[in-house]
Amino acid sequence: MSTELEFVVRAVVIGVGATAALDLWGLFLLRAFRVQPPYYTMVGRWLGHMPRGRFAHRSIGAATPVRGEAVLGWAFHYAVGVFFAAVLLATVGLEWAHRPTPLPALAVGVLTVAAPFFLMQPAMGFGIAAANAPNPTKARLRSLATHLAFGVGLYLAALASAALIP
Repeated sequence: MSTELEFVVRAVVIGVGATAALDLWGLFLLRAFRVQPPYYTMVGRWLGHMPRGRFAHRSIGAATPVRGEAVLGWAFHYAVGVFFAAVLLATVGLEWAHRPTPLPALAVGVLTVAAPFFLMQPAMGFGIAAANAPNPTKARLRSLATHLAFGVGLYLAALASAALIP
């Protein structure tokens, strides 16, 4: 397998695996503690308004629903997971995926919280780092915990890819 193909395959496997781990964590929190997971349908609604020239909303929940927003939101969620896995591999090198260590994965997981804090939450009407949310501190901590879980998922998925892909 060429280096380029290996990079793509590992980015997809690690990104999808890490995102699935994040979703399983969310499901655990829902079942065990009734903590609602992120609602990716609203991400789909946000994205669905972009071709119409609408990039920011006062309240994404009040925005007009978009056909296929749930599928769009979930597909984007997984695509972003693959993108961040590719960023991890591009940063630390493909060799890391052969013998993964936790620190780079956890660091990337924590750093990815910048995306919702400074892009998605403001664009959806929640303000920078959820400043306009009903409970900003709770929203920030949930975002941080979610992205830390993604970092753990990156590490675990990398371990699996190291075992499965020669």
